[in-house]
Amino acid sequence: MDNRSTQLLKGTLDMCLLALLARQPCYGYDIVRQLTEYGLDLVSEGSIYPLLSRLQQSGYIDSYLVSSTEGPKRKYYRLLPKGIKQLEQWQAEWEAFAQAVEHILNGGHADGYGQSTDTATDH
Repeated sequence: MDNRSTQLLKGTLDMCLLALLARQPCYGYDIVRQLTEYGLDLVSEGSIYPLLSRLQQSGYIDSYLVSSTEGPKRKYYRLLPKGIKQLEQWQAEWEAFAQAVEHILNGGHADGYGQSTDTATDH
C-alpha cells in the first residue's frame, strides 16, 4: 500500500475496528485476519494492539480472557454501549464524507441540481 492508502486507513481504522466488534467479540489476531480479508492488509498484529488499548481507554470496548486449546488464554475485545454510540456517529460522518467525495469524483455540482454553473453556455 502506498502512503495515501496508509493515511486513508489511519483515518478510518478505529471505525473499522468498532464495526468488526459490533458483529461479535474478537481477539487481536482474528481482527487482523478479518481486516486482511476485507483488503486492509496493511494492518499487523503489532499495530492493532495499541489501537485496541486506546479504544479501551476511551471506554468504547472492553476485554476479557478466554481459555484456548491451542495455547495461552486469548484476550477478546467486545463493544460497549459507549462504543456503539461512537460507531454510529463515525458511520454518519463517514457516509456524509464518502457521499461528498463520490459526488465530486462523478462530476456532480456543489449546488446539487446538476446544472452547469457556466453562465456563458446557458444562454
